[in-house]
Amino acid sequence: MADSLKARVREKLLRQLSEDGGRPVDLEETDDPRLLSVAADLAALDEAQDGDPVIEELASRYWVP
Repeated sequence: MADSLKARVREKLLRQLSEDGGRPVDLEETDDPRLLSVAADLAALDEAQDGDPVIEELASRYWVP
């Protein structure tokens, strides 16, 4: 298990993308709002520094303990 909350959230988002689409969003031919939303959240997470409130927000949105 990943040791930081940010790492656990990132792991969950990547798993979500894999399960929902199976391909990177930029290669998808559809405008599936769910996939686009998860991809946007992943981008926001990647930009966040440790301790950024966005990490907690995403953890609660995606049920990451």
